[in-house]
Amino acid sequence: MSIDFHQALGIHPQALELRAQRTQLLAANIANESTPGYQSRDIDFAAALAGASSEDGSGLVLDSDGDAHYRVPNQPSADGNTVELGVEQAAFSQNAVDFQTSLTFLNMKLKGLAKAIAGQ
Repeated sequence: MSIDFHQALGIHPQALELRAQRTQLLAANIANESTPGYQSRDIDFAAALAGASSEDGSGLVLDSDGDAHYRVPNQPSADGNTVELGVEQAAFSQNAVDFQTSLTFLNMKLKGLAKAIAGQ
């Protein structure tokens, strides 16, 4: 009897991958806070994860143009930069917490699999 790890681990590996890519986008936004004309971007996590878990077998395929969207600033700046530091920092912090949560779920799944394999 073999174990299908894709089925056993569920959506958590794709969620971690997506969270890591979102972290990169948010970090780039924060780093470019004072770059004139920089447009902040983000990933719609729910939509991207739904696409990753679709049954068409394509899995998680993110490209920098199709899955990231530009943010609309609450208060546009004169230099055309749309990064709002408070918004970006809050999104980055929430994403870090969500990443840790997904990692914890994945760790629990792997521990459960290890116990099942060991016959405990």
